[in-house]
Amino acid sequence: MGKTQGTIDTQPAPPADAPTAAASGAPRAGLFAREHRLRYALTNELHARPFEMLEPPVRISMYATMLAEGQDSGVHGHLKDLCDRHGVNPPTEDMNHFSADFGPFRLRFERHTEFATYTVLRHGRFDRPFAASAAQYLPKDWLADLPGEVLVATNLAVLPVDGEDPDVQTLSEMFVPESLVTSTLSGSAARVWSDLRIHGDGHNRILLKPYDLPPAKAGRVVQRLLEIVAYRNLALLALPVARMVGPELTRIDRGLASLTGEMAQIVEQGNGDGTRRESELLTQLMQISAEIERMNSGHSYRFSAARAYFALVDARLDELREERHEGYQTIREFLDRRLAPARRTCESVELRMADLSRRATRAANLLRTRVDFMLEKQNQGLLSSMDRRARLQLRLQQTVEGLSVAAITYYTVGLIGYGAKALSEMGLPVYPPYVIGAAVPLVAVAVWSGLHRVRKRLDRDE
Repeated sequence: MGKTQGTIDTQPAPPADAPTAAASGAPRAGLFAREHRLRYALTNELHARPFEMLEPPVRISMYATMLAEGQDSGVHGHLKDLCDRHGVNPPTEDMNHFSADFGPFRLRFERHTEFATYTVLRHGRFDRPFAASAAQYLPKDWLADLPGEVLVATNLAVLPVDGEDPDVQTLSEMFVPESLVTSTLSGSAARVWSDLRIHGDGHNRILLKPYDLPPAKAGRVVQRLLEIVAYRNLALLALPVARMVGPELTRIDRGLASLTGEMAQIVEQGNGDGTRRESELLTQLMQISAEIERMNSGHSYRFSAARAYFALVDARLDELREERHEGYQTIREFLDRRLAPARRTCESVELRMADLSRRATRAANLLRTRVDFMLEKQNQGLLSSMDRRARLQLRLQQTVEGLSVAAITYYTVGLIGYGAKALSEMGLPVYPPYVIGAAVPLVAVAVWSGLHRVRKRLDRDE
């Protein structure tokens, strides 16, 4: 095939008698007074990644690379470089899907949340399915510099419709016999072989023999097989994390059990003097909770992503509608046997993290409640002591008040006595002892009454 201008998510041109513009996905002005701004975007999302139309025989190479989420991964510049070399229109920076004919091969690119896939297709007959791959038509330096880290590399060969199925000898040359799996797909429309191993060329191998696969159906079957390979590895990324986190969770679990056991002993003993130790336990529980939350924040995304990828693998296996061949495992049987323990391990670790977080939080809340109760009890004792002191102070104040009345009366009566003596010396008919004796009760009552009014006014102001 010669070089042709690239096509980017193109669809066949509509016929001349197409009824309306809206039928082809273009907005029709004035059709509705109010229309949601995402209506067309959401509808077009359903057709964002169409299946390739495949005419057997065809060889396919697929690569999946892990990318940094939310960062400039260099994918667009890398694709633009390949397009510039072959004179193909490059994709725009915001495109997550790109499909174009580069002449010797066709390239399909898909950008996902944390990974990207590059699928190279080469139509035409071949003698040996895996002697050469479709990727050999890519520039070697371009393929070697794929952005991100390569997680999946797979070669898939679709045999011609005519011709016999490969015999046992041929299959043993292409695959590891003890790992070989095979099944009939989609109601006997095709048969697939694979050993799910990485071979000497660094690729997995899948062989597909079509019996009744129209181009659209062939594209769907091939896409599902390739997605199973990619999603399987993406799901298993959580397994090393689970194995690393498991011992840490065991250590934290033991520490939490020890702390809760000590809490139970304190409660059973009813020791009211253990507030300091309970405060120390609360601090340790908060440290454990912080450590658990650190692990959750660091690994929860990986485990939640694994759950999504495992579900996608299940869905793609269901869509294949495999039928078993005697003496061989199907792809589902092989993956169930290997993936099921990994899935259960990841789920178990994820559940343990969530359970430890709940237990630590519950224990901290219980201990915090007990510490608050003990502090409240101590505060009540302190308030009672303060109340007793206030009553004693009031009694002392009343005693001092009586002494104050006597002292003030004494000095006031003394002043009155001096005055009476002065008047007597002046010749007035005043007898000082009588004046002093009469002044004592009057002055005492007046002083006591005055102090009493002052105290009542102060109490009222407070």
